[in-house]
Amino acid sequence: MTKSKSTRLGAKIWASVIICGLIGQIAWVIENMYFATFAQDLFEDVSKFGNNYYIATTLMVILSAVTATVTTIFAGAFSDKLGKRKVLITAGYLVWGVTIMLFAVIPVDFDSGKSGLIIALLVIFDCVMTFAGSTANDASFNAWVTDVTDGTNRGLVNTILQIMPVLATVVAILVAMFTYDKDNYSLFFIIIGVIPIVCGIISVFLVKDAPNIVRSDMRKFSDIFYGFRPSVAKQNKYMYIALAALGLVGIAQQTFMSYLINFITKTLGITDYMLPLAVVIVLSAIITGVTGFLFDKFGRKHFYIPLVCVVVVGTLLVYLTKFMGQSAYLPMLYVGGTIMLGSMLCTSGGLMSAFQDYIPAGYEGRFQGVRMLFTVLIPMVVGPIISLAIGINSFDAHDTGIASPPFEIFLAAAIVAALALIPIFFVRKDADRLRRQVIEQALAEQAEQAEKTEHIEQTEQENNEEISASDNLDNN
Repeated sequence: MTKSKSTRLGAKIWASVIICGLIGQIAWVIENMYFATFAQDLFEDVSKFGNNYYIATTLMVILSAVTATVTTIFAGAFSDKLGKRKVLITAGYLVWGVTIMLFAVIPVDFDSGKSGLIIALLVIFDCVMTFAGSTANDASFNAWVTDVTDGTNRGLVNTILQIMPVLATVVAILVAMFTYDKDNYSLFFIIIGVIPIVCGIISVFLVKDAPNIVRSDMRKFSDIFYGFRPSVAKQNKYMYIALAALGLVGIAQQTFMSYLINFITKTLGITDYMLPLAVVIVLSAIITGVTGFLFDKFGRKHFYIPLVCVVVVGTLLVYLTKFMGQSAYLPMLYVGGTIMLGSMLCTSGGLMSAFQDYIPAGYEGRFQGVRMLFTVLIPMVVGPIISLAIGINSFDAHDTGIASPPFEIFLAAAIVAALALIPIFFVRKDADRLRRQVIEQALAEQAEQAEKTEHIEQTEQENNEEISASDNLDNN
């Protein structure tokens, strides 16, 4: 393994990464988990609402994914043309918070005849919120991260960002413990909505656009869809292969993520889920942070295949809990959950860094839409459809009890994750060439910046000497 030195990032950049990354993920956790849980709670009475339990969740996930992808395509391209990310980050987070609060007005007491209306409100509000969130986070913030990092430090930055969703889950759960009430959800959604608004205000003073950002001259409407051109895909084939691997890992995750809380509480019967979930998240975060450091130090090539194998093993462990006694549920949740989640985050962080390394300068925003297609739209359409098929297949038509997510969603996740080994083989094949390229580019940028700094310091010194000489003449 060849070691390399990472480019140092300033305190403001790290603060922006952590604050905007964490708060953005808190909002997405609410959508991916609690909006889904909210919908499932509304339709949990199977005898009254039938399959609306799965239908509401599936429609919300799929249509919000479509909204997120389309929004990111246009907002990302606009940020390239504007040559600025900060203004979209700030405005997006502010509006994002307001749109989360819309869920507070959805009624929780309704008869079965109004099921269609309630589902429509859930989907519309979810899509409106997603529009604001994707503008701020998916398009602008992710392009900004690409702007301010290089190939020597992206591994650590992206694995830290992969930790944010799990840390955000803890924050959301803590808020939910005191405010998420099946008879009154309003306070929960109002408090969660305040959080992105605070981030928008903070970003005014904290976030700074990269000095080397390239402003793109897009003259045709079709330039917005630059990343979707077959010729572009052919020129950047390894970028799309890396995204394909990310997409498969994402599909695996989305087969269970929207049902995770109800799986723990209803399927496993662990009603006090906060402690085990917190332990799994903290351990996964530690594993991910250490792996991110190793990515940048030794190169990501050596970790891809082992990590995917660990993903498969961890997901299978959760599934195999089905064949154990109830006393084994909690220990297996700790072990299998930590292995599964930690390895998924590490794999996603490494592949996301590879994707960013492949982006040509000046196209950072426009390729965010391509990223969303592979990492959000496809996973959030295919994953929930797999879950829906498994859920309906396991549903007993004669059972009028409360629906619970089946163990088989984790077996499906393991199978899909194993398929990621195919594109990862090719990503690994190109890894050495890519690593040399990004390190050389980073060193060239460092040398250029050092030369600029030296020139500025020299100019200031010459100016000071001229001022000093002038003062001496005046005194004489």
